[in-house]
Amino acid sequence: MSGMDKLAARFPILERLLVLPRPVLMGAAAGLIALIVVSLLWMRGPEYKVLFSNLQDKDGGAIVSALEKQNVPYKFNDSGSAILVPADKVHESRMMLAEQGLPQGGGVGFELMDDPQFGASQFAEQVTYQRAVEGELARSIEAMNSVESARVHLAIPKQTLFVRDRKMPTASVLVKLSPGRSLGDGQIAAIAWLVASSIPGLTADHVSIVDQNGRLLSSSAGLEGIGANQTHLKFTDELEQRLTARIISILVPVVGRGNVHAQVSASMDFAQREQTSEIYRPNQKPDEAAIRSEQTNRSAQAGIGQPMGIPGALSNEPPAPPVAPIENPPGTNATTGTATTVLNPASQTNNATINYELDRTISHVKDSVGTIKRLSVAVVVNYRENENGEVSPLPPETIQQINALAKEAVGFSDERGDSLNVVNSEFTSSEAQIPVWKDPDMHALAKTLGQYLLLFIAVMLIWLKAFKPLIRALEDRKNLEQAEKQAAVRQAEAERKAKSEIPVKHDHYEDNLNVVKKIATEDPRAVAMVIRTWMNQNDEDSRK
Repeated sequence: MSGMDKLAARFPILERLLVLPRPVLMGAAAGLIALIVVSLLWMRGPEYKVLFSNLQDKDGGAIVSALEKQNVPYKFNDSGSAILVPADKVHESRMMLAEQGLPQGGGVGFELMDDPQFGASQFAEQVTYQRAVEGELARSIEAMNSVESARVHLAIPKQTLFVRDRKMPTASVLVKLSPGRSLGDGQIAAIAWLVASSIPGLTADHVSIVDQNGRLLSSSAGLEGIGANQTHLKFTDELEQRLTARIISILVPVVGRGNVHAQVSASMDFAQREQTSEIYRPNQKPDEAAIRSEQTNRSAQAGIGQPMGIPGALSNEPPAPPVAPIENPPGTNATTGTATTVLNPASQTNNATINYELDRTISHVKDSVGTIKRLSVAVVVNYRENENGEVSPLPPETIQQINALAKEAVGFSDERGDSLNVVNSEFTSSEAQIPVWKDPDMHALAKTLGQYLLLFIAVMLIWLKAFKPLIRALEDRKNLEQAEKQAAVRQAEAERKAKSEIPVKHDHYEDNLNVVKKIATEDPRAVAMVIRTWMNQNDEDSRK
């Protein structure tokens, strides 16, 4: 007895169902499944969808109170972070709550200024304005994709007329990031500059940004320079990789792919320096220099004798007015009559002052951030294989060419003290082989194959123990039904043959009827006379 027959013997109703045709059974099964699904849906009640999620406690309480007033059924999800309402009332409920200004969100903005309070003090107005600014900044930060919510705190000191007592405003930002998200250096700097640009006198250095885990995301180094230590290391690593790629790309055509390895170590300077210098050069030649100012003084005296003789009253007297001589003309001696030359006293003075422009140079230099202090380059080149298949070192000329190419590729500078070392050595291809039973990759592969093997064994067991006996029982029942049908057909055929062999008495009724039909067709008058004769005979018999 097969497994199906055992089940049929245990459950009589199963035997009755198996007698039915397969389409009928499939239709009945589909109908039963549909009935079960409809019953479950009907028992579950109306479908609920999310109305709002990730609400704060204040907004959640206000929304629940509004839904109760409107007699709208609601419930919470398993984690309690979302409010669910019937699917046909989601949009209606949202419009109703939006009319009441719900949800308001975590912060408030400039809508605080819509209802001014009469008689409020200046301090109260300042606090209200600061709350509005904080709320607007929080909304702007929450517009970023990675930020789920944000809070902004501003510390704005009171203005004073004394420069010594002035204090710079500061700000702090607390951001709650979405699950699986993080902020990059550019986004952190953008938030800091966004807050700093919204407050007069606030700089990005005085903005602190913290995430929900208490990690400080912003720092002065990350805002002013290239970044903090992590950013410095990343920048240095990218520079070293770029220089290494340059060396390999320029040497591969010379020595072949896989025959050169290079490593670059860069010493970087991330300090910011500003220098102002004023240089004076030596004075130039007078004919080449530019004259700034020139002053010349000139004085001359002629014909006036200077006081002479012994100092006293007579020497201090002014000379007598000159009288033209009549008897003795000028230039002749009165006693001898010879000509003489008279020298009149004269005085002349020249003073000149010339100021030239100074050759002065004023320079203000600001060093860039992330300059290279020193490069250390190491290049290893493999031996070259000759025509006979033997490996041999590279010639010195080739090593010199490789050295020169590597220097040009990295921008070698003797002033910085860069160093370059090229080594020609044979590469070893043998690597330490890890045993198969210790290889992590083989462990992972074996684990994966084991999982698939267990799944295959489970499927085969289900097939052999459940589905195959059932299919075999159905096939056996089908073959039995076909055999019974064939036996019935054979029995009917045998009975038909047996009946055909029994002699049957011939009936002439059909033949006579056909003859009468033929006579009626050919001679209807004769048939009418015969029928009339039958009718008259019947009338006479009835009279008697």
